Amino acid sequence: MKKYFFLFLFFSCSLISQAAYILIPMDLEQKDHLKAYGIAYWTLQHDVEVHWLLNYRGGSFMIKHAKEIENECTVRGVSFEVIADAKSTAILTEISDPEVNMEDVKLEKTPKVAVYSPKTKQPWDDAVTLVLKYAEIPYDVIYDEEILGEKLATYDWLHLHHEDFTGQYGKFWLSFRYAAWYQEAQRVQEESAHKLGFEKVSQMKLAVAKKIRDFTAGGGYLFAMCSAPDSYDIALAAEGLDICESMFDGDGTTPNYNQKLDFSKTFAFTNFKLNTNPSEYAKSDIDTYTTREQKYGMKRENDLFTLFEFSAKWDVVPTMLCQNHEQIVKGFWGQTVGFDKSFIKPNVLILGENKAANEARYIHGEYGKGTFTFYSGHDPEDYKHRVEDPPTDLSLHPNSTGYRLILNNILFPAAKKKKQKT
Repeated sequence: MKKYFFLFLFFSCSLISQAAYILIPMDLEQKDHLKAYGIAYWTLQHDVEVHWLLNYRGGSFMIKHAKEIENECTVRGVSFEVIADAKSTAILTEISDPEVNMEDVKLEKTPKVAVYSPKTKQPWDDAVTLVLKYAEIPYDVIYDEEILGEKLATYDWLHLHHEDFTGQYGKFWLSFRYAAWYQEAQRVQEESAHKLGFEKVSQMKLAVAKKIRDFTAGGGYLFAMCSAPDSYDIALAAEGLDICESMFDGDGTTPNYNQKLDFSKTFAFTNFKLNTNPSEYAKSDIDTYTTREQKYGMKRENDLFTLFEFSAKWDVVPTMLCQNHEQIVKGFWGQTVGFDKSFIKPNVLILGENKAANEARYIHGEYGKGTFTFYSGHDPEDYKHRVEDPPTDLSLHPNSTGYRLILNNILFPAAKKKKQKT
């Protein structure tokens, strides 16, 4: 309590005329872009407003001056500038000019963050938990039992772990069915399903997917990476069907399941065909896993995707989600490596694409009162992250453009809601 009282006094009384604001640049002058998001989050935790200056020096942050914030930036290795009140006014005046593509968005609240992830150790790392830990942004881990137990309603933002909502255990059967981690994961999932009253894991995962759907429809912020986005929509579209082969659930699939999918239930994808072959990773033709190299000749040296530029004053949300110091982002693989643009619903916004491979890498949309953002690939700084590879050391990648996109989504729910212009 003494610590918080001390901080309150500082944040209430530290404004000085010569040094009225702290500017945290997010352009190439920033030493650690990822930890800068942590500073913004930490400031919000202490009930201090943060200005997110969209498209100004890479999406910089500006905060009322307090010595404690200076100290925190120094300790975390984040670049900052102490600027006079006249300078901050000049910046805001520049941004307000209707002729410039910039906007000042005020961040006012601390989003409560949950990560959907199994409690047992997995043979891979999750990029979101890696970057949250590195940026020192707190989060809770929840899984099927908590979601079905209605705990999800206590959070603002949910990340879906490297997950398979179809009940096919990531389609790792061919390569890893004899591995101890695979067998243990299957045992735990089946045990959990039975404990929660389901005959099959696929039925439990569908129930979880529907709870997440309701969370989003009610105003929640959903973020998913790697295998979660397409497997999530597949599970919703296949409600009432069996799309798991016998090695996954003990019986066969529903005849002609592809003709019975209901795309009205999905968030982002439509008109796709499922692939239930247990020897292939791709769960459907949404995933560009097999086409990007074979059909389009995609190689590491040309595997890049471009972020779209939006009007900051008119399209505030996509502008927030695309803030970066570079518009070209290095591509990276994952179990779902990209989304074939042919199967993206027309009302879903593409934020980043690899045009040469006909794939979207980063998409966003609305569902009910909430929003979803899907980001393909597994680890933005490990081109082909393999099962049982060591975790990425983010201290070696403090200026990662790919990881910045994740953290844009963390701060997105903190923004004061503005009425979108039409």
